[in-house]
Amino acid sequence: MTNRTPSSAAPVAADPAGPIGPAPFARRVLAQARFETSTLLRNGEQLLVALILPALALVGLALSQAPSLGPGERIDVAVPGVLALAVLSTAFTGQAISTGFDRRYGVLRLLGVSPLGRAGLLAGKGLAVLAVAVVQFVVLAGLGLALGWRPSLIGLPVATLFWLLGSWVFVALALLLAGALRAEAVLALANLVWVLLLALGGVLIPPQAMPAGLGTIAELLPSGALADGLRGALHLGHFDAGAALVLLAWGLLGTALALRYFRWSD
Repeated sequence: MTNRTPSSAAPVAADPAGPIGPAPFARRVLAQARFETSTLLRNGEQLLVALILPALALVGLALSQAPSLGPGERIDVAVPGVLALAVLSTAFTGQAISTGFDRRYGVLRLLGVSPLGRAGLLAGKGLAVLAVAVVQFVVLAGLGLALGWRPSLIGLPVATLFWLLGSWVFVALALLLAGALRAEAVLALANLVWVLLLALGGVLIPPQAMPAGLGTIAELLPSGALADGLRGALHLGHFDAGAALVLLAWGLLGTALALRYFRWSD
């Protein structure tokens, strides 16, 4: 006697909603970007560094006569520098600290093996930086206009290019720092670097208005190159090729080192 398979089996009900699976990659990235953006904007310490301190710096530079910012209308030189400071604050300091503590608490490791994936997590962080930078630009540019700033409109496309280059560079450096050091060291070093670049990195004071040796060093730093690029675009309406090359070199170097030394967990 042989076993025979029945000619008909009990029908299986189909799931009208279809198979359950992860959302499309783009939707996952946008969801992560929204979460990252809201976290940055609701964090009081990050908001202080990202918006309040740059706004205070802008008002102080606009209403005072010291330090010297070199030739040109003072407000026209000050606003691009403050916009560069805002990029530095969000893309470097904010991202380094938040990523460092996410790594310490295992958030990066868990999200890296989730449907979001490591590429989605990094893309979400990058979009969050750009979203916050847009808010910074609108607020600080509006404040600058109220203080008498009159930017060169033909330089806006060039300024956008430098804004994107600077965001890339500082996010890469932030990931390098956050992925190579412990969270406490990242917190201390990221804030120290912010202060040093603010004072000596050619951000608020153009390298051309600094002592010769210090000014040359500032021109070769990503902070000075970004600020010079924005000043050239928004104040003079031209493209600073030297500053763009400096940012490109720092971006490639920072990205290569971050890929080599970034660790997803302690």
